[in-house]
Amino acid sequence: MAIKIDQPIIGFEISQPAPPAAPSVVQHMHEKLQRPEVLEGSTYKIKTPLSEHALYVTINDIVLNPGTEHEQRRPFEIFINSKNMDHFQWIVALTRIISAVFRKGGDCTFLVEELKAVFDPKGGYFKKGGRFMPSLVAEIGDVIETHLRKIGLLTAGGDSPRASAESERERSPELREFPVEALLCPKCQTKAMVQLDGCLTCLNCAESRCG
Repeated sequence: MAIKIDQPIIGFEISQPAPPAAPSVVQHMHEKLQRPEVLEGSTYKIKTPLSEHALYVTINDIVLNPGTEHEQRRPFEIFINSKNMDHFQWIVALTRIISAVFRKGGDCTFLVEELKAVFDPKGGYFKKGGRFMPSLVAEIGDVIETHLRKIGLLTAGGDSPRASAESERERSPELREFPVEALLCPKCQTKAMVQLDGCLTCLNCAESRCG
């Protein structure tokens, strides 16, 4: 259709195509989510007095809904490498299970609590700086906790829906009698393990490392 121009043309502008509309469907984590070609992640070093060689824990993340208000960074997979082959089988099994939990979706912060509650029957060890670790598995849980805080799935205080409920229980009157520095008892799952006469002993159920 012809358009009659009654005024002189003093300028012009080239119209630009409209930007593509943002996807209306919010992407969530699930086990069928395809792995991108490239993932960003972090590698953490674990050096214990129990082994000559260090362990290197790598956790790779996926970014869901990038560039939108629903953007979220989630752990996608974990790898653990070491020159020490003594723990090879259980480390491979552990990394596969944890990676599967990451990709399943939902709240994966419970892994931190479960792993950090694992005690080595031969006794734990002290990290540099004097912090006690009850087992190598517990330190792997500590690394995962550090990473989840880094990407925002846990707050600086370690709060998550489940952790908040645990903290509330720890503040209840019946648990205030136990020392703040007490460790988690593997038998009754109460933070009541303290050193008594050279043995770790639970003040709640009397469980003792010395039998």
